[in-house]
Amino acid sequence: MLGAGWRRVAVVLAAVVGFAGAPLVGSPASAHPAGAAAVVDSRVTGATTANVDVIVQKDSASDHGPEAAIEHLGGTVTRDLSIVDGFAATIPTSATGELSSLDGIRAVTLDEKMQPTGLLGGSGGGNSQAALKSVAPQEMQADDMWRAGYTGQGVTVAVIDTGIANVPDLAGRIVPVKNDLNLLQAPQPCLNLSGEPDCTDNYGHGTFVAGLIAGNGASSNGAWKGIAPSANVLSVKVAGRDGSADVSNVLAAIQWVVSFKDRYGIKVVNLSLGTDSTQSYTVDPLNFAVEKAWDSGITVVVAASNRGPDAQTISKPGDDPLVITVGAVDDMGTPGLGDDELPDFSSHGPTAADGLAKPDVVAPGAHIVSLRAPGSDVDVQFPTYVDGAYRKGSGTSFSTGEVSGAVALLNQANPSWTPDRIKFALMATAHNVASTDAMAVGAGIVDVNSARTATAGLANQGVARSNGLGSLDLSRGSVLVTLNDPMGTLVNGTLTAQNLLWNPLVYTLGLWNPITWYTTDAAGSRWYGSRWYGSRWYGEVDGSRWYGSRWYGQATGSRWYGSRWYGSAWYGAWE
Repeated sequence: MLGAGWRRVAVVLAAVVGFAGAPLVGSPASAHPAGAAAVVDSRVTGATTANVDVIVQKDSASDHGPEAAIEHLGGTVTRDLSIVDGFAATIPTSATGELSSLDGIRAVTLDEKMQPTGLLGGSGGGNSQAALKSVAPQEMQADDMWRAGYTGQGVTVAVIDTGIANVPDLAGRIVPVKNDLNLLQAPQPCLNLSGEPDCTDNYGHGTFVAGLIAGNGASSNGAWKGIAPSANVLSVKVAGRDGSADVSNVLAAIQWVVSFKDRYGIKVVNLSLGTDSTQSYTVDPLNFAVEKAWDSGITVVVAASNRGPDAQTISKPGDDPLVITVGAVDDMGTPGLGDDELPDFSSHGPTAADGLAKPDVVAPGAHIVSLRAPGSDVDVQFPTYVDGAYRKGSGTSFSTGEVSGAVALLNQANPSWTPDRIKFALMATAHNVASTDAMAVGAGIVDVNSARTATAGLANQGVARSNGLGSLDLSRGSVLVTLNDPMGTLVNGTLTAQNLLWNPLVYTLGLWNPITWYTTDAAGSRWYGSRWYGSRWYGEVDGSRWYGSRWYGQATGSRWYGSRWYGSAWYGAWE
């Protein structure tokens, strides 16, 4: 669990980020006081070669003294690694004894250039290397739905994320959006609430998620398909290249989706994000918003988060009893369920504030292959690709995308079904997998084809709704932030979701008026004073900075899922 002293922005998109380098030290328990001696990996000082490749983490990203110090020792800086506030270097082994005394350096670790365990190639990881195409559609019985004629045709899934790249696997199915606040503007490939000037996915997360929902495998002869390969996706961009996002942006995004759902045929909304807030769902504004979407007929699918394996680590709004909250399993690269494992990162229930059983279901979320966003931050930081157009990742973000695809299939097959009936059917027909702990896997892994013909029933009967009267600041979680939204307005920290407007006409005419929002200078719309960084995030514990980038895996140590930090993720790991 996150401590009260942590300083971080509230919304994280369900991802744990990893790269092919050495395990980097750093966790809340190993905070590094300024001026303390650097922690030096014993494999560095014990190297037997003339030179040794290392990764250096700095106390301050803006301090270039460590680079100069390494060069003074005869080393060469080979690559900037701003993702961990550090750099890669090659240094003479004879100079490694001096590393611990260098100013401004937090840690020095061996750069092993290790090959991640993944679906294609890599060392370790057992059967996961065997997969030559996605096995999630088989594990979830989506391939049976395809054979029955259901591919998501005519269903729109709203993806509230970092944007969606216009790539061949989604060609013609990214829904253009009319800007009702600027009628002279031509339709755009997203609703842009990010503060960036266009709809480009500069971070890379949203495109990856969209591929798992609706990719048709056009760039791989059908090998890497999403669960609903004919569905449409509508991009609601709430974050830019640095991953900046806030609860206020997500609220505005959900509000827009509800207001314009009929115009665009939106039946599903994917939220691969969350906060560590422990405010009760019964009063929380973000919970109120997702419930508003649910009650309007939109099935809301939310990531459980990547803070497992501890209990009470479900993020908000995945803690809401109405929505479908999704955890992850590792399919081991095979279509059978018998060898599936429970990855440590997948969060466990019950919910912290209200003690509710979560997650509801699970889906494959480890070493998953999906679409790249060419030129995005993730694409540049982790340039390891699969079949050119794809990459690998792990996290509950990606399980969530798959379940959103499954919901799209059910909407096509049974267009009259309500969100409550869809949730009931998915949970009633799920299969136990990887664990018998319902707080880890919920009802089990989704079997969408069985759900299609499930006995009628409704979830969420008698469940109390949120009144939305709680604090927006508390909804953000462990840090209170004052961020300017993209429209140049400052969100009042005590704003409640009940102040939001939920129909197209009122949204268009009144969303940004002073009655609802406190107006400020539009020049602050990029949130420079308090933004957080999706790939270069750091936190503070008791005033000491730390860089959460430690590697972790299963208890056996045989598998890993990326480098873990809570503030910069969108609940997925890049490989």
